[in-house]
Amino acid sequence: MPSNPVLEMFGHTPVRPLQVHMEKAYTCVELLLPFFQVVFAGDWNRVSATQQEIAKLESEADNLKKDLRLHLPRSLFLPIPRTDLLQMLILQDQLPNKAKDIAGLVLGRKMTFPAVITQPFIELIKRSLDAAKQAHKVIDELDKLLETGFRGNEVKIVENMIIELDKIEHSTDEMQIKIRSTLYGLENTLSPVDVVFLYKIIEWTGDLADISHNIGEQLCLILAR
Repeated sequence: MPSNPVLEMFGHTPVRPLQVHMEKAYTCVELLLPFFQVVFAGDWNRVSATQQEIAKLESEADNLKKDLRLHLPRSLFLPIPRTDLLQMLILQDQLPNKAKDIAGLVLGRKMTFPAVITQPFIELIKRSLDAAKQAHKVIDELDKLLETGFRGNEVKIVENMIIELDKIEHSTDEMQIKIRSTLYGLENTLSPVDVVFLYKIIEWTGDLADISHNIGEQLCLILAR
């Protein structure tokens, strides 16, 4: 009988498959930085190639999600309820989904960005990726939390990491406000349709930080129990 890699991961640590999925999710979203760099350079061949790579990683993350959801043992004895693990998985999977949506829309419309907002937008991407990276770090601490029985200094470490994640997410909110304000001042010089989609991309980029924040909040709920 062929072995199942997801079940094999459960044999090492019950949260390992969740960590593997988060690693794949983060690998996907971090491609958005080079993606937008070639968008702003107008190199649409490389834009297309990077979008395909993002889509491939999103598909791989989705397959991991399906396998984990299918094979997560109902009888698994964990200090973390099965429903909480599945909810965390759903949140994590929103990251590559959002990255794929962003890249697909930008490529599909061959979007151009006003020069005045390109650098602030790059900074927003970087900060949103900081949030995703911090969420990734938080998930990497799950096995240590299990080892300590969700007690002691490890809990403090994770709580401080989540506090930092909150700060990062709040800073992306402020960055979005500034970019939208600049874009508002340019609306009369741009196509109304282009403006609508620019606002949408700004919103979706900020969503990456919001999703990452929600991952931290979900872990807070688990710690509270």
